[in-house]
Amino acid sequence: MESKIVYFEDRKVENTLTTFQLVRERLNNSGIKKLVIASTTGATAQAAMEFFRDAGAKLIVVPHQFDFRRKVNPFPPELAKSLRDSGHEVHFGTMLFHTDNFYESKAPILMANLLRCFSQGVKVCFEIVLMATDAGLVTSGEKLIVIAGTARGSDTALVMQAASTQHLKRLRVHEILCKPLNPLNIDEVLEEYSSGRLGDYSTDKPD
Repeated sequence: MESKIVYFEDRKVENTLTTFQLVRERLNNSGIKKLVIASTTGATAQAAMEFFRDAGAKLIVVPHQFDFRRKVNPFPPELAKSLRDSGHEVHFGTMLFHTDNFYESKAPILMANLLRCFSQGVKVCFEIVLMATDAGLVTSGEKLIVIAGTARGSDTALVMQAASTQHLKRLRVHEILCKPLNPLNIDEVLEEYSSGRLGDYSTDKPD
């Protein structure tokens, strides 16, 4: 089997559209019915709802959990309602790689930083598919496409087999559709964010 992987050389807002196009190509004749998508402010979720309107796929949108770095969750309640009214799901669950203070364990941070060696988006893909499965929004063993990004928008898409945190060994990455060519670790992302070098691409502090 041969397949195409797209590597993004630059971090720019146009990567989101390219990511969506690659996902739509992979959806064709794949039998995949669900897309799990990370979206902090709702901009990516809104764009995905419009882009995949006729694709026959259900969106499982995973924003930040409540009380994470902000007093008010930035994901608009009216957008959450619109998504649900359109047959999609929005899940504000516990962000699994940010539970170190709760469990007094560094294991979540270690797992997150290891996955960031591939890209920030890969780390988020793993996190949100586990969260969605734990919530019963996808079934363990189900094949789906997971979409995330480095700061704002999307630049990473994986074809994955879902699993819950109770059965982590069942989690699989079948295909990489796209990712950044030169991924940043979390310190580098935060440094670029603080300095403004991410520019218009990032208006939200990464997780």
